[in-house]
Amino acid sequence: MDFGKLPVVDHVNFLLPPDPPQNAALLSALPPRIAAPKVYLGATGYNMKPWVGRWYPAGTREKDFLHHYGRQFNTIEHNTTHYRIPDLATVARWREEVPADFRYCPKIPQTISHARDLGLHGREIHLFCTAIRELGQTLGCCFMQLPPHFEPKNLSILDRFLDVFPEDIPLAVEVRHPDFFRDGTGSADYFQLLHTRRVSTVITDVAGRRDVCHLRLTTGCVLIRFVGNGLHPTDYTRVEDWAERLAQWFGQGLQEAYFFCHEPDNLLAPELAAYAAQIFSEKVPGVRGPVPAQAPPQQGTLF
Repeated sequence: MDFGKLPVVDHVNFLLPPDPPQNAALLSALPPRIAAPKVYLGATGYNMKPWVGRWYPAGTREKDFLHHYGRQFNTIEHNTTHYRIPDLATVARWREEVPADFRYCPKIPQTISHARDLGLHGREIHLFCTAIRELGQTLGCCFMQLPPHFEPKNLSILDRFLDVFPEDIPLAVEVRHPDFFRDGTGSADYFQLLHTRRVSTVITDVAGRRDVCHLRLTTGCVLIRFVGNGLHPTDYTRVEDWAERLAQWFGQGLQEAYFFCHEPDNLLAPELAAYAAQIFSEKVPGVRGPVPAQAPPQQGTLF
C-alpha cells in the first residue's frame, strides 16, 4: 500500500491519539456480549511464493496457498474483489479452502467505490452482494475504500448507497479526504451517518497520514489497517500500543476487531502478525496468528 508511506520514519510520532470522547458513550450503549471478544489477524494476500518453506510447508504448490494461508491466519484483507466481481464457483472455492473460524473481508469493487454515484445506477452492487453471500459463515466484514477526492459534501451519495447496500452484510468504510478528520460538521456528519446505519469505521495506521488513524468507533466492530515499515523498531512498539488500546476497547464492550498487517510487498507481514498474535494474546485470549512452518525431517546419513 503506497498511501501515506514515507521513505524514512524515524521522525514520525506514532503514538496513538487519545480516544475520541464519543467512543465511551458508543461502547457503553452496545448490547452485552454473548461471547468473548474476538481479534481476527491477517495480511493482505496469500499468493506469496517467498512464504513457501517459511510460513507455508516446503514444496507447497500455488493452488494450495490459500489452504495454508487459512491455517496461519484467520482473516484476510481480500483485495481481489476490488478489481473484479468473482463468480459463484470461485467464492464457493474460497469458502471451502479455509477453516470454520476464518473470516474474509472483501473489498468493495472499484467499479462501485470509485464511481461518482457509488454504483447506484448499475448492477454491480447486486452482483457483488450475490457473489459474496456465497462465503456463508466465512464472510467477515466487507469494506469500502473511498477515493481521496470523496469529501464531506458527497455524504448524501454515501447515504443513498447505504439505502441500497443490504443491511445483513457487515460493512466498514474508509475515507481519505482530510476534511473528514478536521473538527466541523463534515466530520461529525460522517461518523454519525456510519453510527446510524450500523456501519463500522476503518482506521489506517500509516506513517505519512496520522489523521487517518482517527480511532473513532461507530459500531461494536472495527477494521484496523496497520502499515508497517519493513519491521522497523517502531512496528513493534506500535503493535504494543494497539494491544493496550484494543484491551481498553474490549473492556468497554467492543465485540470484534480485524487487524490487517501491511508490510512492503507483503513479504514480512507474517513476521509482524506473529508478533501481534503474541502481544495481543496477553490481553485478549484466543488470538490466532502464524507460526513458522516445520522444516522437513533430514534423511539420516550413513558413515
